[in-house]
Amino acid sequence: MRRMLIVIDRIELKYFEFNQLVTNFWMVKGLLENNIETYITTIDLLSLKQGKAYAACFKTYEKNNNIFYNKNRENFCIECFEKVFFRPDPPVDSDYINATYIFDFVDRNKTEIINDTKAIRSFNEKIHANLFREFMPENIVTGSKEEIENFLDIHNEIILKPLNQCFGAGVMYLKKGDKNTLSIIKNMTNNEKSVVMVQKYIDSKQSGDKRVILLGGEVIDECIRKLPTKDDFKFNTHSDEYFVKEIITDEEKHNFKIVAEQLNKMGLPMAGLDVMDGKIIEINITSPCFFIKEINSRFSIHLENKLNNFMLKTPSYTELYC
Repeated sequence: MRRMLIVIDRIELKYFEFNQLVTNFWMVKGLLENNIETYITTIDLLSLKQGKAYAACFKTYEKNNNIFYNKNRENFCIECFEKVFFRPDPPVDSDYINATYIFDFVDRNKTEIINDTKAIRSFNEKIHANLFREFMPENIVTGSKEEIENFLDIHNEIILKPLNQCFGAGVMYLKKGDKNTLSIIKNMTNNEKSVVMVQKYIDSKQSGDKRVILLGGEVIDECIRKLPTKDDFKFNTHSDEYFVKEIITDEEKHNFKIVAEQLNKMGLPMAGLDVMDGKIIEINITSPCFFIKEINSRFSIHLENKLNNFMLKTPSYTELYC
């Protein structure tokens, strides 16, 4: 029997059952429905023994169309799995980076890792979006108060983002003339000790941003727009009222296909673009949410089938060594 492992976030392990809002739920469910022996683990359960990478895992199972896991841990050499899907959430802190180091000791000829942990470690979701800067709003990455103030003078409205967070955590909007300008810049940059991304604010006619899904070098046609809440300028809560059906324009499809193909070559086949007015404001590669439940309900499709086909695609090396 084929055997696969998904590295999920610790909070997802705590609330594992009845969690259709997260992409990992659909991944586990799809693998189980295709008779794949599926295990889950978290980064704190990884280890290195005699130069081999190991994981303490929990075996999952399906019952009444839902997923559960056996609470008894099983220890496996990671090379015992055909594929590992590495999907813990940011922050990309020292614990996260150390987990990627563990996977440096996994033989890629025995086990495929998606997204590849070496590629994740080398790709910052904010900074490296500049690899495709022709598709981005104007931005700088700096910790300098002077440079941020100059950027604000030029563009009047800007967005400041910490580099290692997710789900909009710590993102700030700043308008020229705001009396809190100095406090916001000092707080965001830790008194100019930390660099942040500073983007030109996009004053879009449509509020919120599109989530465009990239999978295996392809752009998925179906997508949704994430709307800001009434008391914020950005999307910050996972509730049905803040999602609307969206389309990808022909120009976007052409541009984002370039991005998808390049990311796939880099070892990052699973990604999610945040897009406003055709511009990429962020590239999510750590644990991109595919918003499967929301897209399915709005397009009357089963997006998880595309994800399943990708996961089940057999590489040239399928033999298990355990």
